[in-house]
Amino acid sequence: MTIGRLLAAAVLAALTSTTAQAEDWTQWRGKNRDGISNEKNLLKQWSPQGPKLLWQIKDAGYGFGSVAVAGGSIYLVGSRGFEEEFVCALDDRTGRLIWSTVIGKPGNPDQQPSYPGARSTPTVDGNMVYALGSDGDLVCLEAATGAVRWKKSLRADFNGKPGTWAYAESPLVDQGRVIVAPGSEQASLIALDKRNGELLWKTAIPGETQAGYSSTIVAEIGGVRQYVHYLLKGVAGIEAKTGKFLWRYDKSIDTRFQVHAATPIASGNTVYTAAAMGGGLAQIRNAGGTYAVDSVYATRKLPNALGGAVKVGNYLYGTTNVALLCMEYSTGKVVWEDRSVGAASLCYADGRLYVRGENGEVALVEATPEGYRELGRFTPPDPPARGEAKAWCYPAIANGKLYIRDLGTLWVYDIRGSDSP
Repeated sequence: MTIGRLLAAAVLAALTSTTAQAEDWTQWRGKNRDGISNEKNLLKQWSPQGPKLLWQIKDAGYGFGSVAVAGGSIYLVGSRGFEEEFVCALDDRTGRLIWSTVIGKPGNPDQQPSYPGARSTPTVDGNMVYALGSDGDLVCLEAATGAVRWKKSLRADFNGKPGTWAYAESPLVDQGRVIVAPGSEQASLIALDKRNGELLWKTAIPGETQAGYSSTIVAEIGGVRQYVHYLLKGVAGIEAKTGKFLWRYDKSIDTRFQVHAATPIASGNTVYTAAAMGGGLAQIRNAGGTYAVDSVYATRKLPNALGGAVKVGNYLYGTTNVALLCMEYSTGKVVWEDRSVGAASLCYADGRLYVRGENGEVALVEATPEGYRELGRFTPPDPPARGEAKAWCYPAIANGKLYIRDLGTLWVYDIRGSDSP
């Protein structure tokens, strides 16, 4: 190879490496809905003040959902009192409002305990944004302008019935389908054509008559592409192509506490789910199209907080109401636990956990089964008054930045390491 070709190859490799460092966060829990970012060269440790704050805004709109980041814009769902709920786009560099589109009103305003407001995270797919309002208003918007392409009502169009705390799931877009759960006897889960909102299929799951609060994931189980959704009475698998109901697992459910908000985690032919009183692992077997589900373990003292968990290798990291845990995914054995910041939501990138406590603190923790190793902790400045609510919004990582939302406040931090471009 000539020197010129060697230099060209080196430049191409460098460009490829640089490109691989940055990654958009296009939906709830990131690219694959597993809380994992593939970004590298991030800060290995934080100062006592935390990473560098790039900007903060306090008028993002009231809400408990997270953010999606794509193409230089931030997308979120917010609400203003009981009058309107909207989707908006913000400039990722400054927080400047680009557009805002009203989609409906907050759902179930008389809920008890009362936390009315926007709850879900938008999904960015190409040049479209898909979002679900807490009253069941499902919209497809143009990412550049916020113009409405199509709109459906889970209540009016599919006889949907949300839970006490309204609709909270984030819509899934997969292979041309938009997947949501109206929560009715006739339509536990539906698939709509992402181009026009037309119904492709709907499935009725026995005994499920109300929507839960979790979001759907995609999994290949028993050689079949499936949508795994945590319903009110258990987690279920539905064939992606046809909507056929395949299996259900309810061993991690405690029917006294029907707040199943944690997103399932799928690995191979297993699915981990958690409810208010514990977590459990299901083994799903496909025998010629007939499915059987075995409970591998179901234990109270496992990650079960609203913030979910992440799987790194054979280890699962998540929190209970009091502590951060590391456990063996395949056995349920707890390897270590630490009170850390208490109950929290978390995501993972570059060997570390980003842990957002319900108390408002943010911790950086090494993702290792060897023990709890905290690498920094801080509290974002000038937080909003939450009342009885907690800091439930899920953190997001995109393009070397950490996004923290708390009701109507949004902070954006620079978490790039010194080796980042």
